[in-house]
Amino acid sequence: MNETQALSALSALSQETRLRIVRLLVTAGPEGMVAGAIGDALEAGSSRLSFHLTHLEHAGLIQSRREGRSIRYTAAYEALSGLIGFLMRDCCQGRPEVCVPAMSALPSCGCPSPEAKHV
Repeated sequence: MNETQALSALSALSQETRLRIVRLLVTAGPEGMVAGAIGDALEAGSSRLSFHLTHLEHAGLIQSRREGRSIRYTAAYEALSGLIGFLMRDCCQGRPEVCVPAMSALPSCGCPSPEAKHV
């Protein structure tokens, strides 16, 4: 991710409804959610919701696909990881102890760590 992409993503996330949408879609997992279910979960009207979904999609943070008469939205995990990586890329400047507090502050999501050995 470059600086222009990061600024676009951070700008999109700086609005409460859009931040809530991204968090909801991250929680929904790879199957995502249809627009109506997102609106119901956030108690948002369809025109307001459509505006926010479009903004997030243009920023590359979510993706959509048509399913019949519905549109299903999913989090763009690669873009979200890229944003976190961009923000943390130069955190330690050769001193890993600087990054330890930031990394330990992240709640565990239950995902296996990259260091985990596959048996």
